[in-house]
Amino acid sequence: MSLQKINEKKPLIHCITNYVVANFTANGLLTIGASPVMADAFEEVAEMTRIANALLLNIGTLNDRTVQSMLAAGKSANEHQVPIVLDPVGAGATAFRSQTTHTLLQQLKITLIRCNIGELAAIAGANWQAKGVDSGSGELDVVQTAKMIAKKYNCLVIVTGKEDVLTDGQQVEIIAGGHEKITKITGSGCLLSAICAALLASSNEPFEDLAALLREYKQISLNAYAPMGTFHENFFNQLEQFAEVRG
Repeated sequence: MSLQKINEKKPLIHCITNYVVANFTANGLLTIGASPVMADAFEEVAEMTRIANALLLNIGTLNDRTVQSMLAAGKSANEHQVPIVLDPVGAGATAFRSQTTHTLLQQLKITLIRCNIGELAAIAGANWQAKGVDSGSGELDVVQTAKMIAKKYNCLVIVTGKEDVLTDGQQVEIIAGGHEKITKITGSGCLLSAICAALLASSNEPFEDLAALLREYKQISLNAYAPMGTFHENFFNQLEQFAEVRG
C-alpha cells in the first residue's frame, strides 16, 4: 500500500504552503510517518530543499515574498533531483494566481501537478467559470486536457473530483469512490498534494503507487464518514491505520 511505503521511508517533506492548511498538512504528514517542515523564508528555502526528500508548492495564500521563495526552492529542488509537487490552488480565480502558476511551470521542472478541474482548465487556458478556490463550472474533456498538460510539461497530472484522473501523458487511471463530505474538510486536497510529495520521495513506481494512493484516499474518506466533528477525527485515525506497516 502507498501509505505504508511512506511510513517505511519516513521522508522529509518541505512544504511551502498556505497558512489556512499548514497545521492540518503537517499533522497529516506526521500521521503517516513523514516529517514535515514548513519553511518559507527566501533566505533559507534553497538550503532546506537541498536536504529534503520532496518539495510541495501550494499557492493557496499567495504574496510576492512566497512566490520568490517558491522559485528559489524549486530551482534548488531541480538542481538536487528533489521531486516537486505543484498544487495550483485557485488558479483561474485571479490573474495573479494564474500568472504565478504559469511562471512556476515555465521556470521549474515540476514532477506532479495535483489540481481540481477548474485549476486544470486555467492551466490549459480553457473556458471556465472559476469560483474562488473551488472547482467552479464549465465544459472540459478532463482526460484529454490532463494528458495534454502532462505532455506539455513532461510531468504527472492528478485531477481530483468525483472521479480522480491520473496521467503521465500516455497512461491514464480513473479512480472512483470515496465520499463527497471529504470536500468539507478544509485542506483535504492540500494534504493529498503533500502526501503525493511524500510518496514520490518513497516510490520507485510513481504512476502505479500514485494510483494506489488515490484509491486509498477515497477509501479513507468513505471509512471516515460521520457527523462533521467526528469525521475529522475518523479521517486522521483512518490515515494512521492505512499507513501502519504490517509484519
